[in-house]
Amino acid sequence: MATSSTSLMVRLDPDSKDSITRAAQLRRISVSDYVRSVVVAQARREIEAAANQVITLTPDEQLAFWQALSEPAQLTPAQQALGALMRGA
Repeated sequence: MATSSTSLMVRLDPDSKDSITRAAQLRRISVSDYVRSVVVAQARREIEAAANQVITLTPDEQLAFWQALSEPAQLTPAQQALGALMRGA
């Protein structure tokens, strides 16, 4: 069975293009094959995560999230005033 393909044009800054080119060279594949393999795989992971309602965080993001949850929030004076107003104080 024959499959059809379509084109996708992406604009990149020179540094990003150089990084992609170098990564493709390391794998000894074309830039197109590299982009296709990496982007399609990542897109599929994100679609599956969204379908399962899963949030995936990098280790740095996990640490920042944990720190945000474990440290008490510092309210601004405006937030404190609003809280007092809502409590009827």
